[in-house]
Amino acid sequence: MPKFLVADDHPLFRDALRQVIEEYFDDVEIIEVSTLEEAVKRASEDFDLDLILLDLRMPGSEGFSGLVSIRNAAPTIPVAIVSASEDPDAIRRGLTCGAFGFITKSSPKARIAEAIQTVLAGGTYVPDELENADLVTGPRSTLDHEFQKKFALLTPAELSVLHHLTEGKPNKIIACELDIKESTVKAHISSVLRKLGVNSRTQAVLAAQKLGKA
Repeated sequence: MPKFLVADDHPLFRDALRQVIEEYFDDVEIIEVSTLEEAVKRASEDFDLDLILLDLRMPGSEGFSGLVSIRNAAPTIPVAIVSASEDPDAIRRGLTCGAFGFITKSSPKARIAEAIQTVLAGGTYVPDELENADLVTGPRSTLDHEFQKKFALLTPAELSVLHHLTEGKPNKIIACELDIKESTVKAHISSVLRKLGVNSRTQAVLAAQKLGKA
């Protein structure tokens, strides 16, 4: 029996997603939450979840911090973003931060079902009309393409630390906000620098900002 977690603070859209899931999938279990805190708690405790459908804009979430928190709490559970945004940059950033799909809320029911099926099968879903919008391997320079591949090596925890670095936060503040040791933050930063092939925090931040990863 497939088990889905629907995280959205709008009851009407949670109901709409439930209707789509129940119409296109047999014998499913659907868990609904309305805040990021609830979503993270469920994701960290429910190891048999098959998919998390996550709204980016929920209480307790800012930008892509909610997605990063979910990925840190449950790195093995696929997450598909469900958003009103159709901005290619937002989609690119979502995929970089660990999402397996980006579903626009304006999509028809059949398209939403197709997206869910794609992610459940281990694929990555983006809207058809945006597939050529330079989301993953579009016509970027060779240097940008190499950085894309390097960013794909970063773990959710490393991406979270990098996100905080782009906001100019020192290690001590990052450690406090992520509830980890400062030594762990330093270890993540060292790993980020090594994987990206850069020599300083500043270079890592500039690379992230250039590619829209932060």
